[in-house]
Amino acid sequence: MILIVVKWKVKPEHADAWPELTKAFTEATRAEPGNRFFEWSRSVDTPNEYVLIEAFDDDAAGAHVQSEHFKQAQAELPQYVLETPEIRNWQGQPDAWDRLGEFEV
Repeated sequence: MILIVVKWKVKPEHADAWPELTKAFTEATRAEPGNRFFEWSRSVDTPNEYVLIEAFDDDAAGAHVQSEHFKQAQAELPQYVLETPEIRNWQGQPDAWDRLGEFEV
């Protein structure tokens, strides 16, 4: 599995609208074969920063970046962000979530 984390610094005037601005892209990505999850979170420290956590089967991430909805997002989303998003990418991740033993319930 490929795990990807992306930090998006959205222009402050578009921060509240970001979930709606990315809705079509998000829904299309979640429907892709091989997508495990595609989840947005908003920073509690920096209100105009969103963190995207996404995962794909190893062979599905390439198809994701070639998809029409990805290309459309590449064309449309830059106008709403302050800078190029930052990314981390880990390959070979396990398929299941681990439990956080230090906070066992």
